[in-house]
Amino acid sequence: MAVEYQPSYLALYESGELAERVRALEGLLLACRVCPLDCGNDRTRNELARCYSGRLPVVSSYTAHFGEEPALTGTRGAGNIFFGNCNLRCVYCQNYQISQAHREQIKNEVTHERLAEMMLELQARGCHNINFVSPTHFAPQLARAILVAAGQGLRLPVVYNTNAYDSTEVLRLLDGVVDIYLPDLKYADSAEGYSYSKVPNYTERARAALKEMFRQTGDELVCDENGLLRRGLVVRLLVLPNDVAGVRESLEWIRDVLSPRVAVSLMAQYYATNRAATDERYVLLSRRINEGEWLRAVSLLGELGMEEGWMQEYDGASHYYRPDFTDSETPFKDVRDFQTAPRER
Repeated sequence: MAVEYQPSYLALYESGELAERVRALEGLLLACRVCPLDCGNDRTRNELARCYSGRLPVVSSYTAHFGEEPALTGTRGAGNIFFGNCNLRCVYCQNYQISQAHREQIKNEVTHERLAEMMLELQARGCHNINFVSPTHFAPQLARAILVAAGQGLRLPVVYNTNAYDSTEVLRLLDGVVDIYLPDLKYADSAEGYSYSKVPNYTERARAALKEMFRQTGDELVCDENGLLRRGLVVRLLVLPNDVAGVRESLEWIRDVLSPRVAVSLMAQYYATNRAATDERYVLLSRRINEGEWLRAVSLLGELGMEEGWMQEYDGASHYYRPDFTDSETPFKDVRDFQTAPRER
């Protein structure tokens, strides 16, 4: 449906509720429980948590980005802000130079005021949204920056582009602050989450987070007259070699627990990098997915009755979503093509 949309954080700002939410979120930094790792470090005193993050946000880069789903990139790009560090340690992370190089990333610490300036700069460039990439460990800081930027004229929807290893307490405090949730659902089995992303109970935590996101947004994608997404939930599923991700199980969970109308973005971009490319312990992830694996995943969308979303095209997908490919667009197909997509015999 096409509607005029005003980000809900503006009403929270006017009422004073946004400032209250920010204070509550920052309180979680005192003995850090910003994510499910519950490190307990006092980040307000700049004690580093397991994610190697302290009081201030770390921003690796910010730019108009054209590699996201079409409803986010539009014609002028998503306003991506790439945070440094991460609460996961994925052995195949395509952005490991950003997420797992804290000694370099500490040089990219910025103040909350500077982060707000970045958001306003992206708005001035004509970006369609503010897309926080890997925001989990900096949720209080991004909320503080939104508070500052809202007072200076920010009017764009906020995208929370996350690995889904999120605290439901934090997500509840972000209700009305975030307009669009864009979580990965990486694994259907927490054993894989421990082996390949080095965190306990990934699947249980991520599914709880998705349920909270769904509670806030429902299954409707709210778009403007140009088809740009203004509010909603889009769940990304990255197809991994040897079905390490368990795509069928994740799709069944989305359909049965959330809704078959929840938008799904099926991604073919995997390639072996970081430790997965060289460490024999991760041999199952040591190659790109093949076409048969991709087509089997695509066929599940129609088989399971998923109704909304996008899928990447198989050819050329490996460069999607990397910060150094900011001016290239990866083709996506609408889910309405799922039923006619080729099936493996």
